[in-house]
Amino acid sequence: MAPKSAPAKTAARAARSNTRSEKAATAAPELAPFLSDLARVIEHATRGLQELRTAIPGLSFFRRDSLTPPAYCFIKPSLVLVAQGKKQMIFGTDTYVYDTARFLISSLDMPARSGVLTASPERPCLGLNFELDLHTIAELIAHGGLAKPPAPTPPQKPTAAQLSDARSMGIGRVTPPLLSAFQRLLALLDEPVAIPSLAPIFQREIHYRLLTGDQAARLRKIAAIDSQSHKIAKAIDWLSVHYAAPLSIEQLAASVQMSAPNFHHHFRQLTAMSPLQYQKRLRLNEARRLMLNEQLDAATASYQVGYESPSQFSREYRRLFGAPPKRNILALRQSSSAGLQPGPQ
Repeated sequence: MAPKSAPAKTAARAARSNTRSEKAATAAPELAPFLSDLARVIEHATRGLQELRTAIPGLSFFRRDSLTPPAYCFIKPSLVLVAQGKKQMIFGTDTYVYDTARFLISSLDMPARSGVLTASPERPCLGLNFELDLHTIAELIAHGGLAKPPAPTPPQKPTAAQLSDARSMGIGRVTPPLLSAFQRLLALLDEPVAIPSLAPIFQREIHYRLLTGDQAARLRKIAAIDSQSHKIAKAIDWLSVHYAAPLSIEQLAASVQMSAPNFHHHFRQLTAMSPLQYQKRLRLNEARRLMLNEQLDAATASYQVGYESPSQFSREYRRLFGAPPKRNILALRQSSSAGLQPGPQ
């Protein structure tokens, strides 16, 4: 039997992940009124659009009228909630499927691939992206009466589920209290004058609901100042600013008070890639932005993001995005003019 091709392997992994997610994919009846209301608001706001940044800071809507293959994106620390339809996020070798019963959460700035699994013009995929505030999370943990659960004793060899829990991205269960908080937040779009006063209250409640839900441990790890996850988050913040600079793993590890081997291990555990791979994704995504939005040519963009060889840049760009820079940017511009530009969710 011939070995599976890379796309076939990816599809097989996605299928296995889909099967695991389907066990809880049907939204509970008590969620239906909330989801219907959220979908109505998002559908009305996004007519003729694919993305909409709302007047509420950190809140954006998305809409897709058809299925889309996974496209590369950078996702900020955020919660992605689907009010109608189904999506997937591919993170390293892991595939996360989320819909009206399950939300996606990311606790770090992460490169990933996002696609739509269920959508049609008659029933589009509708949802929102809610940016997380790690300072609010840390404050709620410290002063919100949220007792820290006892740490489990780790086994000698972590299970697959525990390795998944160590990632910065995960899937959580949608609950009525969480949807109710979002319902109140979105209602402010009809009362813009109240947004500065009331939006922070509802945003804080959403963070509280997350910290009392099944993804609390993931958020606690990032917010805890003395945790390895928090140190990796600080390193990622540095990389996000200095992606064009030469990278010394030893110096970066020392800057967050970790040994190089320990830093490399925890970085890969959280992000599913090495620090050098993460830096490369940052560089390539920024170069694509420069070519697409600032009309830079490939060579100029490659030098600006830290590459010394345009030919190496072109090879790595093609490997990541599936086409040489010039052809990929042309396709993106054509897609954008047709209203098909992929969004961050």
